[in-house]
Amino acid sequence: MKRLGLTCLCIAAVWTMPALAGEVNTGYFGNVAIEGYDTVAYFTEKRAVKGSEKFQSEWLGATWQFSSDENRKKFDASPMDYAPQYGGLCSEGVAFNEMTVNIEPEVWQIIDGKLYLSAGAGFEDLAANRPKADANWPAVHAELQK
Repeated sequence: MKRLGLTCLCIAAVWTMPALAGEVNTGYFGNVAIEGYDTVAYFTEKRAVKGSEKFQSEWLGATWQFSSDENRKKFDASPMDYAPQYGGLCSEGVAFNEMTVNIEPEVWQIIDGKLYLSAGAGFEDLAANRPKADANWPAVHAELQK
């Protein structure tokens, strides 16, 4: 029984290793940031909008998709203004030193002009957890680079 538990733990560790294209979370399949959602739309339309292969850009080794050419151009002009924090990993996960790749693109917040994504149905308390995530991000980022 002990061996089965260890085997399950090892399998879980492998399945939780994130797929990153350069510096950006692209999930486990493909090379598309934010599961193809338009990162500019979070700011301009205040909602999650699925992007299109018709309007896409490459940045930091990932493909970013947009719902319009206008949004693609905005992103291309200033990607750091629109890119999600913590490389697109779950913000709360980073607060607890986790590298949660499977985000829910429709669960998000913009705080102080920055986009934060979550892997859960909602944010537990991003306002309280954000300072922890900011403090943990350098170590999490370094681990991702290994």
